[in-house]
Amino acid sequence: MFKAIDIWKRLDETTAVRYRCFQRLADNQFCVQSADYYQLPLREDQIKLLDKQFLELFIEERPDQRSALYTSVEDAIAHYDLEFADDLAVLTPKHQLI
Repeated sequence: MFKAIDIWKRLDETTAVRYRCFQRLADNQFCVQSADYYQLPLREDQIKLLDKQFLELFIEERPDQRSALYTSVEDAIAHYDLEFADDLAVLTPKHQLI
């Protein structure tokens, strides 16, 4: 079983990221399944799509099979950011989102 944990980070005055994390209850290990980026003005269709993708990913593959586990949610996010640093660079400047 898993506990879903959303961790939010503001990137600037118009952009935020939500890390979609899980805690594996059997041993209290953490992983990040995905990160969703939001930019003002918010679009309802974008929010619905990201929530749908979150659920589909969870159902298709266990979070602990999709990504590595860490002893803290902070470590899981830090490693996720390192792993996807090249992908994140594409979002700048001014974070081109969905």
